[in-house]
Amino acid sequence: MYVAYSLTHIRTHNTDLKKRLAAYAGQHPDQCRQTDTDPDTGCMEFDIAKGRFSFRLTAPYSEERRKAASEAAKATASNLRRSVI
Repeated sequence: MYVAYSLTHIRTHNTDLKKRLAAYAGQHPDQCRQTDTDPDTGCMEFDIAKGRFSFRLTAPYSEERRKAASEAAKATASNLRRSVI
């Protein structure tokens, strides 16, 4: 049952988000539905029950943190390499 005040309207061009919302709408039609699509722009619109959709914003990594993560990944990758005889 759709009640207008309990819905969040989402309009997106993001391919991954469109796929995830479409799959969710198919699995949970009582919680989410696709309301519009624009084939010219690739935009899709959905209505989803409030409390079912959220997103997280994260601050960008500092240069120091990026370098540390890169070095850690390189060290891990070198431990995974095995010589083929």
